Amino acid sequence: MATEVDTWPAGSKADGMPSCDGGLAEAHRPCSDDDDALIEAELNGNWTPQEKALHEARLKAKAKRRLRKSSSRNSTSDSFSESGDVAGSDPNSPKGKVATSDRKSRMGKGRGLPKKGGAGGKGVWGAAGMVYEVEEPDARDPNYDEAAQGDTVYATVVPEVDEKELEKMVNPIVQEYFEHGDTKEVQLLLKELNLGHHRYEFSSLAVSLALEGKASHRELTSRLLSDLVGKPLSQSEMARAFDKILKELPDLILDTPEAPQMLGQFIARAIADHVLSMSFLDCYKGKVDCEHARVALDRAAVLLTMKREMVRLDNVWGVGGGLRPVKHLVKEMNLLLKEYLISGDVLEAEHCLRDLEVPHFHHELVYETIVMVLESKGDTASHMMIKLLQSFWKTGLITVDQMNRGFQRVYNELQEISLDVPHAHSIMETFVDLCYQESVITKQLRDTCPSRGRKRFVSEGDGGVIKN
Repeated sequence: MATEVDTWPAGSKADGMPSCDGGLAEAHRPCSDDDDALIEAELNGNWTPQEKALHEARLKAKAKRRLRKSSSRNSTSDSFSESGDVAGSDPNSPKGKVATSDRKSRMGKGRGLPKKGGAGGKGVWGAAGMVYEVEEPDARDPNYDEAAQGDTVYATVVPEVDEKELEKMVNPIVQEYFEHGDTKEVQLLLKELNLGHHRYEFSSLAVSLALEGKASHRELTSRLLSDLVGKPLSQSEMARAFDKILKELPDLILDTPEAPQMLGQFIARAIADHVLSMSFLDCYKGKVDCEHARVALDRAAVLLTMKREMVRLDNVWGVGGGLRPVKHLVKEMNLLLKEYLISGDVLEAEHCLRDLEVPHFHHELVYETIVMVLESKGDTASHMMIKLLQSFWKTGLITVDQMNRGFQRVYNELQEISLDVPHAHSIMETFVDLCYQESVITKQLRDTCPSRGRKRFVSEGDGGVIKN
């Protein structure tokens, strides 16, 4: 047993197994107290199986660490030759450095070809023989110099109006035009909008709004279309707009039952104003399936073949609004009253008066009514006119101010009227009393009615005294 213990440390040194004495320098760390206790227990033969297994595991771990260190040293020394020169390097280079021009991978991977085909590396502008094209300057380049690019031209870019937003932008323009009636203002607003290929829809929207409005609005729309054709809009775009309205007639009659007839008048007026070509109606002959569209086209054809063809189509919307001369308005009111005396239709008279659209000129109607009563024979005209004024008063069509103004005009001219109508004062007094009884006028207006003074002489027995 003693011989075995004496020879084991020597054998372990030979086998590369370090002992606690000789392996201190190689293991680079001192033996711990636990290792000394294990070795002493082994020498005394008092090891337990667990301690023996632990000791063997530690020896194996030390052997693995030594193996790793030796393999790393061998890998770094493989590039050196036996004479100490670096393999693959210039023997004249100092310290045997590896040549920097070598582009081969040293990772042990790949086929040993140069990186990026010889076009990579520091200070390299690309592979040999490569020709670069002239690149346009990029405004997003951090090094982009705007001043070095020459004169810069700034242009205002207006985005094209979307079809969904078109109606929202056009409706205020048309509604405002109905108020001021200035076609040049509309042209300036259209220039600021980029309608693109939706330009024709401006005309269709304007006509659709006019169909729902008054006669004066339709007259203004016809003038607008006449002024817009040419520079802002072409005849083909106008024709496309009316074609769209013809297709939308089934929906338009839900809000405007008279839309087919009014659209026919629009088409006839547009052809007379050279907004549409003369062949516009010929394009639809025998090709229209919609009944409402046929009514509109037939209406336009009838208006174009009427007396003197298209000479008087500028009055196709009637005489209405404050834009018409006063003489025309007076003539229309006289015709209205004469038709009423013949027909006795109060509702038709109200409709005609509303179509004139001159609420500020209704005092003229009151004046003409009273003059007709003074010039008429019998009481029929008087009772019919009182009925008419009473209807206008109750519906609010004629206001108090307009009613008073009309009566005051007759009061002021009654002296002149009495030259042609000798009994004008008596007829006027009777008519004013009846109007007051029907609550057409106020008591104050009745009391201001002028009356002719009656100076009568009594019998000579009274001494020629004039009675009060």
